[in-house]
Amino acid sequence: MGDDDGDEADARDARDDDDRLCRPQGGGEFWAAALGWELVAAEESYALVADGERRLGFGKVEGWRAPGWPNTSGTKQFHLDLAVEDPEAAVEHFVSLGAMRPDHQPGEGWVVLLDPAGHPFCLTRAENWQGR
Repeated sequence: MGDDDGDEADARDARDDDDRLCRPQGGGEFWAAALGWELVAAEESYALVADGERRLGFGKVEGWRAPGWPNTSGTKQFHLDLAVEDPEAAVEHFVSLGAMRPDHQPGEGWVVLLDPAGHPFCLTRAENWQGR
C-alpha cells in the first residue's frame, strides 16, 4: 500500500466527516459539545440538544447546501448570536470542536465563525447584552 492509498483514505474519511456533520445528528453533536448541552435526540432526520430550559433542533433538508460566507445571496438558514465572557477563549473552544474562523470579519465587537456544516454564527461579549 503506497502513500497514494493513504491520501485517498484520508480524503474519504474527510468526506465521511463532512457528510456526517451536515446531517442533523452531526450538527447536534457539534452544538451539544460547543454549548455544553445534552444531545437528547439523534436520528437520521432530526436531532435535538437541550440544557433543561432551552432547546435547539436540527432537521434534515433534502438538497441542502451550505450558505457560504460572506452570504450575499440571502440563503442563510439560521444565525445564532452567542454572548460569551471571553470571545477569544470561546473562539478557541469552538475551533477545537471543528468550527472555522473565516478571514472575512464584517465588524468589531463580535467574531464570525462557521460551524462544521458552514453555518455562520457570532460570538460577542456578554457585557454588550446587559439590559437587553
